Amino acid sequence: MATAPEDAIRARRRLTNKLIAAHEATRLKAFFAADMKLIVGDGALILGADQVVDAFAGQFADPDFVTYVRETDTVEADALGERAAEAGRWTATWKGQPQIGGRYLAVWRKVTGQWVIENELYVTLTA
Repeated sequence: MATAPEDAIRARRRLTNKLIAAHEATRLKAFFAADMKLIVGDGALILGADQVVDAFAGQFADPDFVTYVRETDTVEADALGERAAEAGRWTATWKGQPQIGGRYLAVWRKVTGQWVIENELYVTLTA
């Protein structure tokens, strides 16, 4: 029996949280569509999985960076089970600094049987 899209996406999100906490940028690439688009909390745009991985690697090089955590509130899949929208809250932690966070929306698509992120939008609401 196939895993429901909601369960699969929630599991994939938990894995990305673990990889970010472990500062393993290169292992994150498998979670992104090659042509993904990411709008970060300050409104900047990052295009492509390679550039997103490079951005993570840059942040992981900061000795004060701790982690980003995304907490899924909802996942809604299309009728075919090939695209889904995930919404939730995110927080970012650096040593010696107040935590920041806000809301996010991720668009997932199923590619050769695996869910990957095609677009993400992060909105910073606390600083």
